[in-house]
Amino acid sequence: MLSEKIRNAKHLDFGTILNEIIELFKKVWVQGLLLFLFSILIMLPIIILVYVPLIGVAMMESQGGTLDSEVFTGFFAGTSILYVLLIIVLFLILVAASSALIAGFYRIVKALDKGKGTTTSDFFYFFKTKYLTKLLLLTLITVSIAIGSALLCYLPLLYTMVPISYFLIIFAFNPEESVTNIVKVGFQLGTKKWGISIAVMLIVGLITTMLGIITCGLGNLFLISLSYLPAYIIYKNVIGFEEDIDLDLTEKNNI
Repeated sequence: MLSEKIRNAKHLDFGTILNEIIELFKKVWVQGLLLFLFSILIMLPIIILVYVPLIGVAMMESQGGTLDSEVFTGFFAGTSILYVLLIIVLFLILVAASSALIAGFYRIVKALDKGKGTTTSDFFYFFKTKYLTKLLLLTLITVSIAIGSALLCYLPLLYTMVPISYFLIIFAFNPEESVTNIVKVGFQLGTKKWGISIAVMLIVGLITTMLGIITCGLGNLFLISLSYLPAYIIYKNVIGFEEDIDLDLTEKNNI
């Protein structure tokens, strides 16, 4: 079904897509700010778990107000494998949790795009075991593809970064699809609309960067949602939504 829609996709006009992104941004920038704040809150405990041991070692081993540089060398030598494994596990958990937030954000974007109401709890719609497990697997596949592409002199990464950008939005609106099918559809959509996808993403990225520089980084707090909208608009115009199975975000999600 999804693959058929991609094969029969209409031509997309760059100017029209960019205009739709700007108009939608006006409706969802507040939710984008909330997404940023929630992401920070999720990240803090993991950052603490990673850095507290280092800070503890530094405080215990410091002598006379100075710290021996060999302290950390000894620490890493004794716990290198366990520490690296811990960081890897925490990183995957962080990415999976962040992905769940972004997927929830996409559902909110759809609701606001259609003039419907939303609640803050809608960000956490995918914070359920069945979804987080699938997102963790999707994270592993995404990281593997990205690393594999980067190892091949980075050129393949220029291609794969577009399909990868569609994984989450496909999951958000088709959560019952298998991870394998999500990846497959992501590559089909990314390949079919690679040119306009990379062009729009680059322009939006450039706009965001310039405004961030002009506002000394403060503007990035309000522009965070802009980077997620190209994937949404292109998905909307290529695949669209099944209205008969559309879920009302205002319902209780039994989180």
